[in-house]
Amino acid sequence: MKFNPFLEKPKSLESCLMDLKKICGVPYKKLESSPYTRVRCILMNGTEYEAVWFGHHFHRSVDDNDLKRSLALVRRSEQQQQKLISSLKPIDENLLETTIGYEQLAVDLTAFLAQNVKDKMIKDALDFALLEDFDHLYRYANMLESDMGAKAEDYVGDYTEIMPGRPTIAHHRHPYDSVKNHIVNKTADPFDKCAVNIITTAEQQTMNYYMNLGQFYKNQKGREIYAEIAMIEEQHVTHYGSLIDPSASLFEMCLMHEYIECYLYYSMLADESDENVKKVWEMLLEQEIAHLHSAVKNLRKYEKKDWQEVIPNGEFPKLIKFESNKNYIRNILKDTILNTADREGYRNVNDMQDDADFFKYQKRVIKKEADEPAHKVTVEHIDRFGKDYRVADKEGPVKALNNRTADNVEIGRKKS
Repeated sequence: MKFNPFLEKPKSLESCLMDLKKICGVPYKKLESSPYTRVRCILMNGTEYEAVWFGHHFHRSVDDNDLKRSLALVRRSEQQQQKLISSLKPIDENLLETTIGYEQLAVDLTAFLAQNVKDKMIKDALDFALLEDFDHLYRYANMLESDMGAKAEDYVGDYTEIMPGRPTIAHHRHPYDSVKNHIVNKTADPFDKCAVNIITTAEQQTMNYYMNLGQFYKNQKGREIYAEIAMIEEQHVTHYGSLIDPSASLFEMCLMHEYIECYLYYSMLADESDENVKKVWEMLLEQEIAHLHSAVKNLRKYEKKDWQEVIPNGEFPKLIKFESNKNYIRNILKDTILNTADREGYRNVNDMQDDADFFKYQKRVIKKEADEPAHKVTVEHIDRFGKDYRVADKEGPVKALNNRTADNVEIGRKKS
């Protein structure tokens, strides 16, 4: 059934504010709830984090106290929503277990979006970073078994395979190669506009998590891999953020933020299996509709524009759905494992010029392959257990990555 949040009657903004007890929710169960419940909570936590920080950026960019008060009221509500969603994480789910959820989110969200966007430029960007987040999941899964004796398959279920992607050591690229061309809002497909904003927000949340919490890990090996992958996630945020149309005004961006939040809560509500969490999505959707209508009023008051000038058709596009993407990921691995980024495009590493920035940057940041954190995590697991940790339905599609007793540090990085 089609749903247009602009046509819904909103509740008052004041009634969206919750008492302190209400912002502490009932957590899902770590190993009993669906892995995708964890994933949805991570995504919506990041969405609210983005909403709060965009609201602060907007607040600091205007000189009208009435407008600032309007933004502050919505932002306080967004802050409460973020606290409620954050409280859905179980107390007994530690930093590394949650990390497995972050990477499963990155893998399956990216794969879903890549299969549904219309713009090839966006699809190429998604497919490229997909293989990197897929490898991050593999690295953290090896550390999970080494450090905790736990198996990542218990956290991701049978939905997501765990095996090497493009090796993390190959992800380190010159900053210039993370800048891509952007879409044009006026002509872009509605789903595509949502997709570039959603994936940027999701990767930004992962970047923030690793940047802020990685140094709290219990050993030096873990601190190092979190620092390394946090750097890669920053690249991904630049990579995806480049796709967003920068010509929109702050009022238009605000409207888009609120619309996408409504779209995501509606998607999460339709997809959720945990009845307690489902009630949270339902309540927050109602609040977001009120936030959206506040953005509509500000757009009209300050820029004399109607919402249709920003979002011509308010009906939600295809909803986000979390599901297994094993075959799609295998095909992308097989076809693009040797690719690296080259300015606005992508190129097989064998076709890069010898003096390309990619090779120069690799030499600058990787002085000794044996010291690269993600590689060390994998080698330590191999030394201890006799092979790496992976969970796959069948042998991987890239022969060079199928040796379980050695970690490949050359593919996608050096000319073959």
